[in-house]
Parts: sequence; structure tokens; C-alpha cells
Amino acid sequence: MHLNIEEHRSNWKDNHLTLGITDDAYVSQGRDIVKQLVAGLGFRITAVYENDQLEATKNLLLTTRDPHGVQFIISSIVKSEVDEQEIHSDGKAIDNYRHFHSSQIEEFYEEHSDRQGIAVLAFQVTGGEIDSLHQNYQALHPDLLTEDCHAGVIKYAEDGIVTKVLEVYSYYKNEKGGEVDRGTRLRFVQRMGVESDEGLILPGFVPVEATFDKSCMPAYCDHWVSNVISRTGFLETLEETLGFTPKVDFNAGVVAAGEAQIESTVTGNDSDFVTDDKETALKDQSQVFLPINNALNEFSHVHGFLDEIGQGIQHVASRVEDLPAFVQRGNDFREITGEGFTFLKIPRSYYGVLTAKLLKESVGLSNDCVEEIIDCCDVNGIMSMEGAVSLQLTSEELKGHLKFSNDRDSTTDDEINANLDAIIETILRSRYVNMYNLLGDSLTEETYLSIVRNAILVDVQGSDLLYQIFTSNILQKKAGDESPFLEFIQRVCADCNDDGRPMVMKAGCGGFGIRNFLTLFLSIEIGKAMLEVSHAKASNDDIAMNFAQKKVDAFTQQLNESNPILTAISDAMTEEGVALGRMQNATARGDEVAAAQLEAQMIKAADVKHDSNMKLMELNSKYNDLMKTLRLDNALLQRAIE
Repeated sequence: MHLNIEEHRSNWKDNHLTLGITDDAYVSQGRDIVKQLVAGLGFRITAVYENDQLEATKNLLLTTRDPHGVQFIISSIVKSEVDEQEIHSDGKAIDNYRHFHSSQIEEFYEEHSDRQGIAVLAFQVTGGEIDSLHQNYQALHPDLLTEDCHAGVIKYAEDGIVTKVLEVYSYYKNEKGGEVDRGTRLRFVQRMGVESDEGLILPGFVPVEATFDKSCMPAYCDHWVSNVISRTGFLETLEETLGFTPKVDFNAGVVAAGEAQIESTVTGNDSDFVTDDKETALKDQSQVFLPINNALNEFSHVHGFLDEIGQGIQHVASRVEDLPAFVQRGNDFREITGEGFTFLKIPRSYYGVLTAKLLKESVGLSNDCVEEIIDCCDVNGIMSMEGAVSLQLTSEELKGHLKFSNDRDSTTDDEINANLDAIIETILRSRYVNMYNLLGDSLTEETYLSIVRNAILVDVQGSDLLYQIFTSNILQKKAGDESPFLEFIQRVCADCNDDGRPMVMKAGCGGFGIRNFLTLFLSIEIGKAMLEVSHAKASNDDIAMNFAQKKVDAFTQQLNESNPILTAISDAMTEEGVALGRMQNATARGDEVAAAQLEAQMIKAADVKHDSNMKLMELNSKYNDLMKTLRLDNALLQRAIE
């Protein structure tokens, strides 16, 4: 649902003078992340902690409507006046809460080129003993234990509640067992003497009363993504200390954009969570997923991230109940308040464009008729040069453009009028035809258009859906700097089996978007190339602008050609998984005939997946060569000019 932007913007100006709204175009650099989360996404400050060190820290806890969901702690160093008698010989004032100490922030900056970022991933331990985790690290990776935790976990006792905290460094700088990277930490918290969902988790915070309006939507933790030097080393460390095991692999050659290539593996624990209740599935955070990326060459954004700021958290992903509504609210509130987030630009071709082939195959029109319709749409500004039809176009407006014209011969007029309804339906559906081919009539036109309007990615795994969107970079000082971003998703778990029986829902239903993983990668590269176009245009550098535009075109075309292959891979992975599950059930009940048939189905699906992966690698190789040629040709041109 759209808000009346002008009316609400005027009201905001009248009642919130301190934030101030300018008529300048919104830019994502140099923004206050707290204001962005509060104004843009409906977070609120729900607790604070300020200490009295010589170099004090200010810490704000931001949550959504459900305080037990996503929790962001925003920390900063602030200078303060302290009584000299309260300062120890090391120059620091007394601070009982080590997790709020300024040295942690300083250590992060030292390892990340003085760039802001995501310094800590924190997990609540609700089963077993946190001390056993310390024992694992002490025995296998003692150098990863922080100085405060070498001797054991840190204990805090307040109001009858005992809280144990274990902090470890996440990565080694290179291979496992080598020099420790002291930038990013993992924090484990366990509370005794209180129900796990009661009160504030981290000691020291003081609650703040917060008000959430009806548009504020709760969000829950889903997964956290790292960019690292040694992916296999980090995977092995997590398995040895936490028992995490790989869930999904995106192999070399599959995730590529031009010359840029990366590898990625999703690892995590083995939660036994199942439910048949959607709300319970939304709120459950027992499953931890940690996707881990490494760069294969110097051309990818992952390499750029590692080169500029070092290993660290690339982005964090949170689940919401209704992603289109969540994003629409974010876009509306950014327009109203001048604060919030913009989101990663996704080419309209991802969703669908109008082509002559689509008109011919969907309606069965003659070539002359198709040409006439395309010309009509072009002349009347109904579609862009790429064939993207306006999202504001209505069927009545389109009918007015398509009806009788003096410029057409009677044969074409008759053919258009005879098929007018089908032509209008095809043109309007072209705006989301790629998604429609996946989902059919399971979504309304309004929902489809909301997804396109808000640039939401959609993937399918069996009967489950995954909606995804990525913010523009956060904590970024200037355009082009590498920095983290946020992801928000919606997992739509299937309600019933094919035979209509209720299905149980498991953590991670909808998967990790094999189609969208490459789309994200390509879209980031497209965004970088578009920024190069803007910079070249601003400096009147025609050669650089031409080169950057060719990169945009090549990445976009690679995205378009990849889509059907990625869909085939996704479908095959689903069929393989379903067949495996049914085969195991058949074997358990002693039905050898059914088990053999299902095994054959599983093998067939695996073969399709393999063949499609080979096709994708061939396609990626083609664009690798194309991008290399463009880069070398541009270098020769630059030398000739010099």
C-alpha cells in the first residue's frame, strides 16, 4: 500500500525539524546508521549503555517490534572527562563490562583500515554448557581466544542472574593455525537463573521505553555472510570448535561476473527444529547459517572488500513476515523523512521485458502485427529501450494506444482487435513474466508489481519461495568504498504436500537462492560499473564512460542469459532432494521397488543439475573472455591517447 508521500513529507517537516529534510537527492554515504534503522526500517532504541572510561563508549541496542528478534548494538568511542582517581595505571578507567570496552573498537579499526563495519557476531547459547565451547577452542584453537577469555569464560552476576560470555576471534589471517586476525569476533552468551526469552541478553544494558507504530514489522536473524582469505580454513575451524558442517556449496566457475569469480559455502549447525505453524517458523532462530565467500581473482567485489578493509562480515540477513510491505515502507519513509536506506538496483530484465518473441509465442500473432505493436509501445513511451514496460500502465491506457490507428492497414487492425485482450494481458504480464513462469497464478498481479517496483529477488525451491532484497552499502564514507550491507528476506514455506497433507516446516525453507546468488553478484558488479559511468560522465571522460557502459551492458546480458540456466539448476536440486527424501522413506518401510524408482529419479535430476552447471560455467567463461577483451582493448586505447 502506497502512502501519500507529499502529505506525509509535509507533516514530517512541520513536526520533526531536528532531523531536517533537504531537497537534495538522497545519498547513502556518510549517514547515521541509527537514524537509518529507526526512520527507514522501523527499529527503535530499546536499551543503552554508557561508561565512564577516559575513552568512553556509547552503546545503543536497536531492535524491531519483537525484542527477541534481530538485535543490533551500535557502539562508538566518545571522549569524556573522568576523575583521575578512577583511572588505572594502564590509563583506562574502571569498566566492569569488557564487551563495552573501547579497546575492542580500536582493535577492530586497526585491522580494518580505520573503516566502520560489523565487528561482532553474537549468539545466545540455550543448550549445553558455554564452558564446553571454551574447552574446544582451548584445545584446538587457543590463539583465537581473546585475552579476556584465555583462562575461561567471563561471568557476570546481577539480580540473581548469572551471565557467561565467551569471546573469540573469528579468523586466521591466512591459513588455519597461522597468525590471528584480531578484527572480527564471535561472542557467545549464556544466562542462568532466568528464562532464555526474558529481559536483556547482554549485561550492562539499561532498558529504554520504545514505541512502535503499526507499520513497524518484527525481524528475525537468518544468516551472516563473511568474506575471508581462506574459506576452507574457516570452515574447518567452525567444524572443529562448534560442530558446524557445510550445507550448500557454490563452486568455482558457477558464481562469476565477467572476469570476477568467487567461491562460497554455507555452513551451520544441525537444528532439529520442525513445525507446522508459520508464525513459529518465522520466529525460530535456532538454526545458524554462515555463508563464507572467498575471491578467486582480483576482479571481484569480494577481492575489493578484502583488499580495502580486510576479512570481515559482508552482510547480515534478517527474516520478515511480508517483505514487499517491509520494503515499500522503507522506500516510503525514506521519501517522507529523508532518512533510511536505498536498495541494490536490479535490472528490469531480471523480472521480464516485452519482446517480439513473447508476443508471438503467447498470442500467436503475425510478424507484421508484432512489429506494429512494438512500434506503438515505443512511440507512446509505454516501454524503455530495453523493453521494460511501465509499472504505472493500466489496461485501459494500453487499450487506448492499441485501438484503431490511421497509420495501420486494415489487416493489422483486424488482427490486433481480434486478439486485443490477449495482447493487453501479455504486455502487462511482460513486466514480471520471468517470475510468472516460475510461480504462475500463485501470486496476484498487485503482489508481482510490488515485487518489481521494490526490486525484490524471488527464488523457488520445490514448493517453497524465497524473497530477498539488499540495501545499498552501510557505514560508507564515500561512494565506491567497500563496506557492508544488510539483507532482508521472507521465507514462504509450503503448506501442503502434493497430496494435500500438511507439511512440516524446517529452518531455511526456500534455500539460499541459487538463482539470486549469481544475480546478487552480477548486480553488485553492475552497480559498480554504473558508478564508473557516472564518474566518467562527471569528468567528461568519454573513453572511460564508453568502457564502463560496455561493462554494464555485458553484465546485464550475462544476467539475462544466466536466468534460465539457473532456474534449471534450482529445479534439478529440488527434484534431487525430494527424490532422496522419498527414497529414504521407501527404504525405511521396506519398499524396495519404490526405492529403486526414486533412486533413478534422483540420479536423473543429479545429471540435469550437472549438465546445467556445465552450461553455466561455459556461459561464465564466455563473459570472462568478453570482459577481458574489453579491458585489454580499453588499455590499448588509453595508451594510444597518451
